[in-house]
Amino acid sequence: MVAVPAVLPHIDAVTAALTAAQLTVYLGGAPQGVAPPYSVLYPSPGAPVRASLADDRVNWQSTIQITCVGATAEQTLNYADRTRAALDAPLVVAGRTGWRPEALDGQPVVRDDDVTPPLYYAVARWRLRSTPA
Repeated sequence: MVAVPAVLPHIDAVTAALTAAQLTVYLGGAPQGVAPPYSVLYPSPGAPVRASLADDRVNWQSTIQITCVGATAEQTLNYADRTRAALDAPLVVAGRTGWRPEALDGQPVVRDDDVTPPLYYAVARWRLRSTPA
């Protein structure tokens, strides 16, 4: 029997892919005072998905928001491009066959003047999927 898939190994796989591309990554928020550029991962908990009519919920899918933060709009867009390139391969998840992350949607780059100095943000959402190995 295949174990019910868990979210954290998939998030670890995204973190590993981005870190291997020499990107700085945080989960759920960045520590106070960290200088950009960096990315912040905001994952949903995901859910097991039926693999057949037998109701065997061994496949898994979720979405993750990746927020790229930079000191300039150009730096933020560069980080977004590097993130996209790093996620252009199937995820490596132990005991699972990871799919290539699927870009879903995003938001325009925005400047946040409520922080000093101002920061720029680019947000993209990705679908993550895997099946038993």
